[in-house]
Amino acid sequence: MQFKVTEVEFDFEDEFGELTEHDRNDVIAETLETTWEAVDELDLIEEITVASGWCIKSIDYYHILR
Repeated sequence: MQFKVTEVEFDFEDEFGELTEHDRNDVIAETLETTWEAVDELDLIEEITVASGWCIKSIDYYHILR
């Protein structure tokens, strides 16, 4: 199934320091611009986490009907 993310909040805090606001915005923009291929919501979250390198705090999305 294909998904489009409409809102996402990442956990940008870690022990190695934080990203700049510009870098955060880039990660969010790339996530919102991408059409994601996943089996279900849990797989979608895993795909985005792996691709971005950041854990997700919250997410809103919709399923693209063909």
